[in-house]
Amino acid sequence: MAKAVLDIKRWGNNLGVRLPVGVAREVHLHADQRVRIEVENGRVVITPLEMEHLTLDQRLAQFDAEHHAGEAMAATPVGAERF
Repeated sequence: MAKAVLDIKRWGNNLGVRLPVGVAREVHLHADQRVRIEVENGRVVITPLEMEHLTLDQRLAQFDAEHHAGEAMAATPVGAERF
């Protein structure tokens, strides 16, 4: 069982901790992996999440122009795209 005593550091407006490679390997964590962080009975629990492999249609269905500052592909060419 891998163990570590670490210091929490400021990371912008947030707090962060770096996981030692031994701890990450033991639970099969890797860089850029999504995790869920929860508080259970006063403890922080980190749970690895499975990668979602979405089709293009599934990704486009999740697009919300309002959430992305109203940006969407223009119906007519604009700017440098004009030929």
